[in-house]
Amino acid sequence: MAEQKTNSEDYLRMYRQMVRIRTFEDNANQLYLSAKMPGLTHMYSGEEAVAVGICEALTDDDRITSTHRGHGHCVAKGADFRRMFCELLGKEEGYCRGKGGSMHIADQSHGNLGANAIVGGSMGIATGSALRAKLLGQDDVTVCFFGDGATAQGLLYEVMNMAALWKLPVIYACENNGYSEYTRTEEIAAGEITARAEAFGIEAFKVDGQDVLAVNALTQKLVARARRGEGPFFIELETYRYHGHHVGDINREYYRSKDEERSWKQDRDPIVRFRGWLVEQGVATEEEIEAMNAEIEKDASDAVAYAEAAKYPDMSEVDMHVYAD
Repeated sequence: MAEQKTNSEDYLRMYRQMVRIRTFEDNANQLYLSAKMPGLTHMYSGEEAVAVGICEALTDDDRITSTHRGHGHCVAKGADFRRMFCELLGKEEGYCRGKGGSMHIADQSHGNLGANAIVGGSMGIATGSALRAKLLGQDDVTVCFFGDGATAQGLLYEVMNMAALWKLPVIYACENNGYSEYTRTEEIAAGEITARAEAFGIEAFKVDGQDVLAVNALTQKLVARARRGEGPFFIELETYRYHGHHVGDINREYYRSKDEERSWKQDRDPIVRFRGWLVEQGVATEEEIEAMNAEIEKDASDAVAYAEAAKYPDMSEVDMHVYAD
């Protein structure tokens, strides 16, 4: 695995954040299967090294925009389990007072400008955020997360053109998980994905999205350069989603095989790989890691129970935050 950070606390925090994402998703899936959560959700399991590797290179002042598969980004940027589960269940204490749900969580206090149910829908928001930073002379950087399928959206090319012309501090992070809904990426995207950014003169990079240290090392360098006015940048992160396109996508054999899924889980799981590295390097023992995992599982279980018992918003709030005053 690539190496950048040298502080054991940083390594353990990255591992903890990855496990927090996986644990959150396991619980969110159960809430859906038990019919306690309204609507659909899209699992991030398997892609944890992308969100954590990138967000660990950012500060609270740096911004991100997210996607319909956005729980991982939200957790990695510092979100609280209780408020996230409250949002999923439509409760008053949720980040959007229960109005956003799974696909529209926003956490402004940690620089998360929000998830977006529209494919590629946050590209303009992220680029606008970077333009704001440049016009105001601020040094924060914005990361725009989107999937490989979103490269088919014309908005991406409009905003990359503007970002390149104006040298905006934005990083376009393409999470290539191999599928655009139910179709293989190579069947919907001609040529190299990175070439799309290079056509605008934007430096583009490809990285193993299952290697949290490689993702983090690259992102640290690009964030530092973006702060110096050398942006924008584009990263293609090769990763894999363990679940279906959404929680209702159970029988996936008509578009991908169980052997393929098994291979990614056994050979390239980002958490298992990083855990093995931590033990091998003497950063933590197996016992210490197991204790950390158990603590996170309890935190998630307690947060679910809290959210289930939390109250719904009052009916008087139906138009709150919907219309401008």
